[in-house]
Amino acid sequence: MSVQATFAATLVDEWVNGGVTDAVVCPGSRSTPLALALAGRLRVHVRLDERSAGFYAIGLSLATGAPTVLCVTSGTAAAELHPAVVEAHQGRVALIVCTADRPPELHHVGASQTIDQVGLFTTSTRWFCDPGVPEESQAASWRPLAVRAVAEARDGPLGPGPVHLNLAFREPLIGSAGPLPPRPAPSLILSRPGLAVLDAPLSGRGLIIVGAHATSDPGRLLLLGERLGWPVLADPRSGCRRPGTIAAADAIVRTNPPLPETVVLLGAPWLSKVLGEYVSKVAAAGGRVVCVDPWWQWTDPLAVVSEFHHVGGDAWIDAALGSAGSPPADPSWLSTWQSFESAAQGAIERELAGELSEPAVARALARHAAAVGGTIVVSASMPMRDLEWFSPVLPTPPPVMANRGANGIDGVVSTALGVAASGRRTFALLGDLAFLHDVSGLVNLPEVPCTFIVLDNGGGGIFSFLPQAGARERDQIELLFGTPPHSDVGAVARGFGLDVRDVASPAELDDALATPASVSASSPTLVRVKLRDRAENVALHEVINQAVRLALT
Repeated sequence: MSVQATFAATLVDEWVNGGVTDAVVCPGSRSTPLALALAGRLRVHVRLDERSAGFYAIGLSLATGAPTVLCVTSGTAAAELHPAVVEAHQGRVALIVCTADRPPELHHVGASQTIDQVGLFTTSTRWFCDPGVPEESQAASWRPLAVRAVAEARDGPLGPGPVHLNLAFREPLIGSAGPLPPRPAPSLILSRPGLAVLDAPLSGRGLIIVGAHATSDPGRLLLLGERLGWPVLADPRSGCRRPGTIAAADAIVRTNPPLPETVVLLGAPWLSKVLGEYVSKVAAAGGRVVCVDPWWQWTDPLAVVSEFHHVGGDAWIDAALGSAGSPPADPSWLSTWQSFESAAQGAIERELAGELSEPAVARALARHAAAVGGTIVVSASMPMRDLEWFSPVLPTPPPVMANRGANGIDGVVSTALGVAASGRRTFALLGDLAFLHDVSGLVNLPEVPCTFIVLDNGGGGIFSFLPQAGARERDQIELLFGTPPHSDVGAVARGFGLDVRDVASPAELDDALATPASVSASSPTLVRVKLRDRAENVALHEVINQAVRLALT
């Protein structure tokens, strides 16, 4: 019997009991005890590149809702996980990160593949544990270690996130597990603070701004908006962008609409800078700004929040429904915003009709994914903004997932493949640079239902919207910020085995989304959308915003 094999099997047994279903494993020797234990109990996804594997695991966790185990060997393999750990930390994605390590006697003596892995991910984990080389005398601690790893990753006071287990193993690394230690009772139960009633009831004219992680029941939130007579401004990741909500919020607030007396912030913040400025105006005018903050995140980058309610979104909504008066204090407030939404959507539709553009692609993709029951994975930078600003309300909006924790473009290809590995029909919307940045995720391409829609606009489109665009000569801007890629996106994709379709019109885009280039709809494909100059894209956004201004006057 191998103590190390028994230890690893015990961890996995408890993780299965805790609802863990998937593991991502990278090849390596030192991680052998855990890798063998995982292969016997969980769905195992093998990836060659550790950095890519981290984002692949994020995709699985986002799609399944359960923590994903991530198993790698020692040394720089462990260090390669840092970008994904940072994203999981800030994006609140549950991961159980297991880095194999050399035993103490091989540290500080020049042994190969040996680095200091204690605290490797610094402050980006919910919890860290280095239990040492497994010993039979410590068997009673193995199950509690596994239980706590799941609890800290999924239900900790700061919300979901990554935990790091640094697991040292000695040779021999292969062995058979003996009888597992018994499971203690009762199981660990975590509770969160409740909210029976609101100290100050919601009244007057207000807005509810909802983002990701806000609620598991959009219907209850929309009922609250109706009961209060308040508009619900819903971003795509919230799952709440349904009929009756406000989708064109970014364009509407640019027209300087009347200010509410109260703003409620539920879930992750939007990317829209002008929406944040609008909330700042409410605060400056003496308005009430409530942040529902279940994870003690104190999300207030603009320093405008007047009340933090440390409670889960669903519990807060229930309490607000209980205190909401009827009828609304100002019935015309909601109808006014709904008329704003109708006029803004009409203007957006007219300006985007008939030609291919970045906003038009985002809008078309939202509709298509909803129609076929697909899931959208969207890259940070402009694709996320275009989806936030221009995707319409839909009766059943598609799930939208993104690496919005750190808001970087790293790992989008791998995250999308990880989402698709759960069985979801996945559409990944990303720019040319984001696609090329994570091209190693296409190595050993898995057979999963994923379509990459790559916006081929010749570089980093977001920088054309920032002050840098006008601060220097165009050549400098292109060199330092635009960074147009020299690699052909289509050729690169074909080299990794993807079927590629080039589209140049809305009709071709619709056809490509409806009919994957691949013979098998379960194989990854790529739709390359050749787009206008990035400066022209900036101009189009201003044309759309001006059209909304005219429509609302």
